[in-house]
Amino acid sequence: MIQTYSLGQKIRQFLMILLPVLVTQLALFAMSFFDTVMSGHASAHDLAGVAIGTSIWSPILTGLNGILLSLTPIVSQLTGAGRRGEVPFKVVQATYLALAIAVLVIFCGALLLDPILNSMELEPNVRQIAREFLVALSYGMVPLFVYNVLRCFIDALGQTRVSMLITLIALPINIFLNYLLIFGKLGFPRLGGVGAGYASAITYWCIMLIAVFVVIRLKPFSDYQVFRHFYPISFTAWKEQLKIGIPIGFSIFFETSIFAAVTLLMSEFNTATIAAHQAALNFASFLYMVPMSISMAITIAVGFEVGAKRYDDARKYSYLGISIAVMMGLLCAIGILTFTEQVARMYTTDSVVLQLTKQFLFYAIFFQLSDAIAAPIQGALRGYKDVNATFIMAFVSYWILGLPIGYLLASYSSFGAFGYWIGLISGLAFGAVFLSLRLAKIQRRANIMERGEEDRLGACP
Repeated sequence: MIQTYSLGQKIRQFLMILLPVLVTQLALFAMSFFDTVMSGHASAHDLAGVAIGTSIWSPILTGLNGILLSLTPIVSQLTGAGRRGEVPFKVVQATYLALAIAVLVIFCGALLLDPILNSMELEPNVRQIAREFLVALSYGMVPLFVYNVLRCFIDALGQTRVSMLITLIALPINIFLNYLLIFGKLGFPRLGGVGAGYASAITYWCIMLIAVFVVIRLKPFSDYQVFRHFYPISFTAWKEQLKIGIPIGFSIFFETSIFAAVTLLMSEFNTATIAAHQAALNFASFLYMVPMSISMAITIAVGFEVGAKRYDDARKYSYLGISIAVMMGLLCAIGILTFTEQVARMYTTDSVVLQLTKQFLFYAIFFQLSDAIAAPIQGALRGYKDVNATFIMAFVSYWILGLPIGYLLASYSSFGAFGYWIGLISGLAFGAVFLSLRLAKIQRRANIMERGEEDRLGACP
């Protein structure tokens, strides 16, 4: 990243960061999509097993990955402040932390996986596929978390196109491995849905090795000489990263786990309603890639400017990103209204499920409009390293407000299953208002600091 002086320069730089991030997130979403779709073509039991395994793993992955996301604002602020010499140490310590998290996940999985699956009312075949799918994924835990650290480092330097290229390379690798291992092609064993787990694990090793090569050999990353020197483990550095990362991780976990909770609560409704809910939720998750990508881009841009103590520029990047997110949210809302029928038909041909999906998609409009405000504000706050507010907001808006309101509406009103969506929308709207007020407070404080610095420099002879 470089310093910008006009709004036009800021827009160009922000879009250069944002567009590759968006492509990367869509490609990652596509990997999960193809795992599910290709497993479904193996058998219904394979589809169910992979779906159960994914529903268990996704909230854990996103929450733990949120801890590692702390490296992005740390590196952004260091580069903005011109303290590049400190970056290699931070990246290496984050890598150690990622290794520790991966080992902890594998250990906990070995102890808890069977009790969790046995507590669920699943057919034995489905339970076995889900178990073996997650065991297969575990072989890729170490490279997955290490890659996420390296991606944070790459993105923090504003080089998001590199992350995009790595992910785009990984997508066809993952699809090809799925083809070989799920269906048993070219002499490989037919593993069904379990093959999707092994395909993902191998893909994680591939992208980690590519990322290591990029960081060591290609500029500007090689200039930092990240792995040139050995650094012993520093629990002080871990503490700094965990202080920022744990609130980020928990806020993401609260957000992703709420959907798993709602899906479980939806089991009281008929199959058509559950299917329609899942279809609309899948499409809403796809649309969420836009505000989430904008949020990640804002964190990079704001962190860089805050590190350089250019607080006015940080504020401008914040509102630039929020404005783009709101405009995109409005465009998506118009798109859903215009193509509701076509979107619903992508998921089902059953007439009952189709009509219910169209109704759920109407609520998805308000869902993603709230996301278009809340997500980029979270990104801006993370750029300021203000993460506790988003953690508190996620817990309150989803679990204290959203879920109870949704349960009451679903159980004691005529809204039925739609009540859960209304509850989540209400929680998100509260979160958007709360975060807006928090960002305004942080920016006022930053402006006071900037004016104080200017007055101090002006007073110097």
